[in-house]
Amino acid sequence: LAHDLDLKGKKVLIKCPTGILGDILAWFPYAEEFRKKHQCELYCSLAEDLAELFKPAYPQINYLKPEERPEGLYASYYLGIFFPCDDRLHQPSDFRVRGLHKNAAMILGLDEGSEPQDVSIRLLPKDKTRKIKEPYVCIAAQSSSQAKYWNNGSGWLNVVKHLKAKGYRVLCIDRENVYGMNSRFNIIPYGAEDFTGKLPLQERIDLLYHADFFIGLSSGLSWVANGVGIPVVLISGFTLPFNEFPTPYRVINYHVCNGCWNDSTVVFDHKDFEWCPRLKGTERQFECSRYITPEAVNKVIDRLMADHRLDPLAAKAKKRGEKK
Repeated sequence: LAHDLDLKGKKVLIKCPTGILGDILAWFPYAEEFRKKHQCELYCSLAEDLAELFKPAYPQINYLKPEERPEGLYASYYLGIFFPCDDRLHQPSDFRVRGLHKNAAMILGLDEGSEPQDVSIRLLPKDKTRKIKEPYVCIAAQSSSQAKYWNNGSGWLNVVKHLKAKGYRVLCIDRENVYGMNSRFNIIPYGAEDFTGKLPLQERIDLLYHADFFIGLSSGLSWVANGVGIPVVLISGFTLPFNEFPTPYRVINYHVCNGCWNDSTVVFDHKDFEWCPRLKGTERQFECSRYITPEAVNKVIDRLMADHRLDPLAAKAKKRGEKK
């Protein structure tokens, strides 16, 4: 039996995992690239709340609930990062050395030996009414593993102070205001306004739409902010920059241990909240982010503000002058 795969005009299903945010936001744009390349009748099965976010920006894709399958299906694809990492039945290459989002490009056949096009999710606001009059910046400090946190004890404290001195309100939009496991629990940064809560992602998108920029980690809300289209300062030491979307405001310290997530000699342990494969139990644990200083992050913030001509204090002074 010989069969030439031809997806044009056929019903094709891309199945996404449930219960995760950043990964789906990283992968979904490649579904649209896949649809355009093959001119197929594309169906995507994923969590309903995410489907509602994607429909306005990707109206030509058909959306299904996770358990649904269309009649007359010609082919199906399953997106994910698959363990063990040397699994070549479900993924053509090792996601650790290609990057989180590029794994989708490989699975969908969009990467044919060269670097696939970098595409980012498009997330559109539903309510464009600005609810907060003052200039503000959104931050997110929580994550699903301690290695993802910014483990510098004075880091967020000094960044929040710096932002306030620049004339900004600082809104923390994490889902949880306290999160952790075992002996490690993390609270939202002191001085930031508590906008945490299990809120619909559309509300987060509407809030981010009017923010001057976002500061976060290698986690889902950074992908959300990037999808909204605002500048993102991304702080991470356990991943290498190619693992996330391109941003000129990435902060990493290469002079200490770094990049374990993208090291093909180690495997991430989902069950170990304090996973640090090289240095766990030593004084150097989590040094990849502990040695990212607040001064380094503030310097990047200043560069971002200069690049985008952001100056809340000058704007406030101008308004006061106009009133007089």
